[in-house]
Parts: sequence; C-alpha cells; structure tokens
Amino acid sequence: MPTLINFSGNDELFRGAMYANLMDSSILSLSSCMDVYYPPLKRSRISPFVFAEQEVIVQKKQQPSIEVLPDECLFEIFRRLSGNEEKSLCACVSKRWLMLLSSIRTEETVKVVSEKVSQEEVESDGYLSRCLKGKKATDNRLAAIAVGNAGSGGLGKLLIRGDNSVRGVSDVGLASIARGCPDLGVLSVWSVPTVGDEGLIEIANGCHKLETLDLSECPFISDKALVAIVENCHNLTSLTIESCSRIGNDGLQAIARGCPKLHSITIKDCPLVGDQGISCLVSSSSNTLSKVKLQNLNITEVSLAILGHYGRSITDLVLTGLQNVSERGFWVMGSAKGLQKLVSYAVTSCRGFTDVAIEAFGKGCANLKNLSLHKCSFVSDNGLVAFTKNSACIKSLRLEECNRISQYGVLAAISNCGLKLKALSLVKCMGIKDIVSEAHRLTPSKSLGSLSISDCPGFGSVSLAVVGWLCPQLKNIDLSGLCGVTDAGFLSVVENCEAGLVKVNLNGCINITDASVTSLARLHGETLQRLNLSGCSMVTDVSLGSMAVNCGMLKELDVSKCAITDFAVASLSCAKDLELQILSLAGCSQISDKSLPYLADMGETLIGLNLQQCKALSSSMIDLLVESLWRCDILA
Repeated sequence: MPTLINFSGNDELFRGAMYANLMDSSILSLSSCMDVYYPPLKRSRISPFVFAEQEVIVQKKQQPSIEVLPDECLFEIFRRLSGNEEKSLCACVSKRWLMLLSSIRTEETVKVVSEKVSQEEVESDGYLSRCLKGKKATDNRLAAIAVGNAGSGGLGKLLIRGDNSVRGVSDVGLASIARGCPDLGVLSVWSVPTVGDEGLIEIANGCHKLETLDLSECPFISDKALVAIVENCHNLTSLTIESCSRIGNDGLQAIARGCPKLHSITIKDCPLVGDQGISCLVSSSSNTLSKVKLQNLNITEVSLAILGHYGRSITDLVLTGLQNVSERGFWVMGSAKGLQKLVSYAVTSCRGFTDVAIEAFGKGCANLKNLSLHKCSFVSDNGLVAFTKNSACIKSLRLEECNRISQYGVLAAISNCGLKLKALSLVKCMGIKDIVSEAHRLTPSKSLGSLSISDCPGFGSVSLAVVGWLCPQLKNIDLSGLCGVTDAGFLSVVENCEAGLVKVNLNGCINITDASVTSLARLHGETLQRLNLSGCSMVTDVSLGSMAVNCGMLKELDVSKCAITDFAVASLSCAKDLELQILSLAGCSQISDKSLPYLADMGETLIGLNLQQCKALSSSMIDLLVESLWRCDILA
C-alpha cells in the first residue's frame, strides 16, 4: 500500500479515461475512471496502434466501392467502354464483371466518339478459331472468348469437345458467344449434354452468319432449336446431326423450307428421323444438296427412292447401317437415273445392297468414279463383275470385309476396268483364296497405278503373280499383313512393273527375303521413295547395302524388327546420293552404340528417327545423339 500511495521516480500512473475504449467488458472489467498502476519495466503486450490500424481498416471498408453498384449500373458503364483492351481488362477483375461484359450484345454497345481511331475499331471479319476440350470447356471460358476475341478479327470458328460433368458448357456459355461473336460462321458441339434449345436459340438470334452447324450427342436439343436456326441463319450450308435423340422429322422439314443454300447434310443415330424428314429434305434441296450421309436411321426404301429421283446435285453419298432398306430400295435408287452427278458412293453394313443393287448403280450412275463397300455380305463376284462391265468412269474401288468376293471377282474386275480403274484396295476379304487361275483370258490393265491388299490371309504368291502380270503400270503397292506372299510372287510384280514403283509397303510379309529387296532396289531404285519392311525378319544388311547404292530418291525407310546390324546403318550413311528424311530402326536388337556416329552423319537430312526398343543402345549415347540431331524428331 505505501508503494501504491507514495510512488515516485519514473513510475507512471495512467488514467483510465485515456484508454476508455479498451476498458470494456470484453477485455477488462475495470471502470473507466479508475487509476491503473503500470510498472515501468514491463511493456504492454497490446499496442494502441494496432487498434488504430483496425479502425483505419474499418473506415476503409466503409468507403464507397464500385462493387456496391447494381448490375444495371455496371452494364451501362461497360457498354460505353471504347476499346476491346479496356473490356478485356475489366473482364479480368471478377467473374461477375466477366459475365456482365459477356451479356452485352454488339448492338447494345454505345459508340464513344474518339479523336484517335485505333486498330481495335476495325470491323471484324470472323477469322479466329477456338477449340475447347474436356475440362477446358466451361461457361467462363466461353464468356472470356466472347469478350476477348471481339477486337482480334472476331470469332469465326468455335469447336466444343468433350464432357465436363462438373462445370461443363451450358446455355449460358452459348448465350455469351451469341452476344459477343456475331461473325461466328462455324459451330461444332460434341458430347455436351448440358446444352439445350435455349443456348442454340441464342446462337440463332445472335449469329446470323452461321454457315456450318455440327451437333453430336446433345440429347436436350430438339426440333425447336433447328426451327430457330432456320428462321435466322439463312446462309447455312452444312448441317451435321449425330445422336440427338430429340431431333426428328419436324426439324428436318424446317431445314428443308428455310435453308436454300444447304449443300451438305449428315444424320446419324437419330431415332426420331424417318422417311418423312429425309424425303422432304432431299426433294426441297434437290438443286443445291451435294453431300449426303445417312447412318443408322429408321428409314425404308421410300427415302432411297426419293434420293434416286431428286438427288440431281448429289456428288457424294454415304449410306451406313440402313437395316430397314430392302434390295428393292437400293435397286430403285440406282435405276432411277437421278444420280447423274454422283461421283463417290460408300455403303456399309446394308443388308439390302446385293448383286442386283450394285449392278443397277453401274448402269444408272454414269459419272460414278469412287465406290467403297464395307461389310456388304450379299455382294459376290457376279455383282462385282457386272458393275465393272457397266460402269463407265470407275477410278477407285475399295472392298473391305466383303467375304463373298473371291480371287476370280478381283482379277475379273481389274481386267474389265483395264482403261479406267486407277486404284484398287482389298481389306480383310476372307473369301479370297490362293488358287491357280487362267490368266491368259484376262486383259492387262493399262491404268491401275495403286494396289493395296492388306490382311487377306488367303491372298498368296500365286494370286500376286497374276496381279503382277495384270498390272504393269503399278506405282504404289501395299501388301501389309500378307504372310503367304513369298519372293516368287513379289518378284513377279517387281519384274513386270514398267512404270517404276514409288511406294512399297511390305509390313508383316515375313517370307520376303533379301532376294526381293535387292531386285526392287536394282530395278526401281531411280523411282522408289518410300519403303516399309517392318517385320520382315529375313531382310539383312545385304538389302540395305543394295538400297544405299541404287536408291538415290529414297526418302522414307522402315526396317523395324529386321535382321540388320551396325553395318547396314554405316552403308546408308556412306551413300553419296541418299537423302533419307525418315528412318525407323525400332526393334532392331543388333543396332548398338557403334551406329550413332553414322546416324549423326545423316543428320543434315533426317527429320524423323525411331530407335525404340533397340536394346543394345545405351541411354547416354542416345542423349548425345539427341543433342547432335536437334532438328530431328527422335523416338527412343
């Protein structure tokens, strides 16, 4: 008590009134009028300046902010921004500002008069292209694109790919594009189930220059959206609808009435589309429609009959999986003689396409040049022979998994098209057997320059020997996957070819040896540019030595899994005229570090080198090679 009453020296007595703001019930229970003794040797743990700073912060928070303005006021401010740079900067402030900026239509922008005219004020022509895939496909990104691309030429092409189930693209994102990108010409939306009619209607209302529309796996888009497109986008030329379960005949009928410039239509896996929609579309667009693709639809021979009568401008026709169309439908389409401009025709997995149907097309389509048949189980040799006899202009013929086609049909087709057929491709045709045929009755082809026979296990050396005699003008030959081909059959092609082979693919021909390759190099070295010997395990250094000497034009060489050594690489490197650009040595177990100096010498021309699974190569030497061949794309 005496110390408290009679204190002296540096001891200080602080009045409670001085810290009246601190003496509340939350900190101390003392009255504001009490005197507090404060020892001089102890410092206060709580500085009064901390509370002063907090008061300043509170005052700052209470200051006026633009964020307190309602959306209506910000909208009026944003639509008066003079340049696109300013708009982009504002869009970076917050998501709220971004969405507000993206909601401003072009016609709602207030033009501010400025003395200086910047490059941003030049009218855009819609040349930019943007593609959003997977997780990048969100409404926020579309809003940013709508705001940011306006001053860079305008957005002309937008592709949205993939399914982002968390924050995917919705009608809001498409509405942003519609308001900010009036020059949009191409819109492609794939696998976006969150987009519905409202988004596409916004596109129709804002993007009147739309020419190409591609919708795939959009289950909530219906005929209502297509009607809006028809009413506003009169320049539509190409339409693709795939796996859209709510689009049916009404939408196609609207397209037929309101899109006079439509020239390409693709419809796939749409269960509501039937004869009524297809018939109306084809008959109404008969003067402009040039490309038609129909796949897995519930249509009958009625639609094909309409195509045959009214498809006067169709040049490309693809029909796939039309299970309800009978033989009569295909026959009527070919016999109607309305497809006089048809150039390319492809049929896949259609049970109604038979020998009768293919013969009708040969007679009724005078300008047909390209025919592709895939899984046509009811087309046999009789139909193929009849078609080649009646077709006047056929240039390219592709048969894939047509198992009723035999060796006789293939050789007869080549002979019948001796002056017109330029390319023949056979893939997985299991009906072809390697039997001896009477080749003297056939007429050699003077036009066939490209022959591809792949994965046909029955095609062997006997058949290939006949083909070599029938096709003296071959330049490109692909025999990949033909295990039955030996030197005897391939040498017939090499020795009878008069034009000079340019591209040769022997991938997987395990019975080909150095005899075939050396003859190829010796007889066609001046023209040979691409050679694939991948998997030819009987090819050795002898073949590459012959190529190094004779093949001065060779640009691409694949000797993966061949029995070659470092000596073969050295031979290629020492060739004076050889300028290889692509070389594959993948799986060559005898290639070692000794080959790396020779590969480095070839670096002036090499742009691609494959050294994968070359187990004798060390990683350190490969790293040195990568540094040396910095212009070459190396796989190791």
